[in-house]
Amino acid sequence: MTQLSDRVGETRRSDAAARDDVKAPQRTVAPREKVAAGELVDIAMTVNGTDVTVSVPARMHLADVLREHLGLTGTHLGCEHGVCGMCTVLVDGDAARACLLFAVQCEGAEIVTVEGLGAPDDQHPLQQAFSAHHGLQCGFCTPGMLMSSYDLLANGPQGTKVDPADLPEEMSGVICRCTGYRGILDAVADVAAEHPEGLPGPRNCAARTLVGRGGGHSTATPGEEAAASAVAGPALPQEVRMPGGAPSATVEVTSALSAPVEKVWAVLDDFDQLARCLPGAELVEVLADDRYRGRAKIALGPVKLSFEGLAQVIERDPADHRMRVLAQGADTGGSATQADIRLRAEAAPGGGTVLKADAALFLSGRIAQFGRALAGDVSRRLFEQFGEAVDQTATTGTAPDVSAGPSPVKIAMGAALDAIKRGAARARVRIQEAIRTRRAR
Repeated sequence: MTQLSDRVGETRRSDAAARDDVKAPQRTVAPREKVAAGELVDIAMTVNGTDVTVSVPARMHLADVLREHLGLTGTHLGCEHGVCGMCTVLVDGDAARACLLFAVQCEGAEIVTVEGLGAPDDQHPLQQAFSAHHGLQCGFCTPGMLMSSYDLLANGPQGTKVDPADLPEEMSGVICRCTGYRGILDAVADVAAEHPEGLPGPRNCAARTLVGRGGGHSTATPGEEAAASAVAGPALPQEVRMPGGAPSATVEVTSALSAPVEKVWAVLDDFDQLARCLPGAELVEVLADDRYRGRAKIALGPVKLSFEGLAQVIERDPADHRMRVLAQGADTGGSATQADIRLRAEAAPGGGTVLKADAALFLSGRIAQFGRALAGDVSRRLFEQFGEAVDQTATTGTAPDVSAGPSPVKIAMGAALDAIKRGAARARVRIQEAIRTRRAR
């Protein structure tokens, strides 16, 4: 097994030795007009036999569209650099890395994912062989292995007549972190031997309704059931739900405001004004049961996010000047966030107000890549700007310009300074401990 793994590693290190089938197929797509970074683009394509139209940002890659907008989560994401092969799909019949293809490049294309290869009650021979030979351990690489082996046996130079001795090299484009290659290679060799006249095609490609993870859907077009495909996009949540487990980050911010506590509470108690004080936020619609639809934008360096979501006030105590808000939202890029926010205004000695904001944040998708420390720093800066905006509104009676949004430079600089301060503090503690240890000797 070690010898086999070494051989696979050697072939993977050589681009010349790796198969060319993992590269994106060369397709001719009609040129489009330029679109803004956050603007949505309608893309029509066929996925597992279903004609769909999705409305997504121009920079969204195919893997995110398949997973988030069409609910085809069998396409796994590993490295997102085109190295691991987990996201391999068929584009116009050829294997391609879904993480390296922008969805806009797939206009008019025919896409087949592992879901289209076979159904639970009608598995493709490759799926049956992987099961029979236990060609998996954790299973994370299995979709990529299945689609890559399908392409090898269907489109490879030798087809199903491939020499089993060549399989370690031919299959090296997909990484199995569990090193379960033996069963995988045996399964592929078995299917090749059983179908000398050619590999059977996918068995589960038919018109059906595809439902995105956010609730958006696309419509199958069997006959005249749907003359036009529905636009698939993230649906707004109907209720606010907080996930279980530990939050991605927690924030506690205390701001000293010059305005008296009653005026500060008047701003907090008016959700329209409160939303205008949140950097980049906008109130879109007032719903029943103290619920509010809104949107928010934030930019941090090259990362620009635009969230649509729902907020609900679940506690409001005018006498104690405190409230609790649950909020959740998602953007078209697959990022999602939930927040449990508690606000309390207290009269400060000698006038003014002490505004306390505590929040538990739950992040997923691209925004979660910030990491706990950076997410906490960014959120802290946002709440600091929120306190300044509340003070301005309470003092002048005029809410800040909602279009202004948060200052990405100020947020980034503040977060960077906080990180430097934390690093310096840790270094100082280590130096002091080293000095005490030396003196003790």
